[in-house]
Amino acid sequence: MTMRVPLPSSIAEHAHRGSADPAVPRDAATVVLLRDGADGVEAYLMRRQRSMSFAAGMYVFPGGGVDPRDSDTDVAWAGPEPEAWAERLGCSTELARALVCAAVRETYEEAGVLLAGPDADTVVDDTSAADWQADREALEAHTLAFSDFLERRALVLRTDLLAAWTHWITPDFEPKRFDTRFFVAVMPQGQRVGTLTGEADHASWMPLGAALASVDAGDMAMLPPTAITCRELSELSAATDALDVAAHRRIVPVLPRLVEVDGDLYLETELP
Repeated sequence: MTMRVPLPSSIAEHAHRGSADPAVPRDAATVVLLRDGADGVEAYLMRRQRSMSFAAGMYVFPGGGVDPRDSDTDVAWAGPEPEAWAERLGCSTELARALVCAAVRETYEEAGVLLAGPDADTVVDDTSAADWQADREALEAHTLAFSDFLERRALVLRTDLLAAWTHWITPDFEPKRFDTRFFVAVMPQGQRVGTLTGEADHASWMPLGAALASVDAGDMAMLPPTAITCRELSELSAATDALDVAAHRRIVPVLPRLVEVDGDLYLETELP
């Protein structure tokens, strides 16, 4: 299926059509954190600071680039093994391990939600205390490795709480690019989202239908991968359905390209 969306004006201003030397995309992971709400399935969405160099002012899911130590092999691991994730994500085992760790780490850093527990059957029930907040800040500042954080707190990474959803690559005209795997996860019982980090100036749980309506009305801005993912997930009747649906999705890289139609710029995407 081919989808064409207008290029946001903030991006059109610096789009370089036909760039001969595109930037190399950085591996990244994004997690769509879901819960059930009174008006349907809700996602946790964050608005990036307008001062950010990438996706400024856009609503996004928690996520970010892979750190070198995300591939540490001494992380206590529960759920599908890295080899299984590698097959699912279409990458090496080392990168799959790093992507899954990055997904859990970034969700904790940016949302204060931790997909880990004392053992393979439990999840931490509260991360709101001051010492947990200090760990979030240390992780974000790169003064604490995620593997060391988990070891010190005797926690196991619950990879079974994640499911791969899609794979997007930033268009080659962007000066800053990411090769991003999107995951879905359900908000763990007993936890709550934490305070905002410096990358976002606003965040909230939003019914997917309402978020899309705000985007269509021009009240919110989203990059195509975020908007398309919201639209796909808005068809679910319950948050937990996302994990089941994800298991049957075909994961292939999606690379939008820049096209011009009657003088206007669009991002054209071939969806699987």
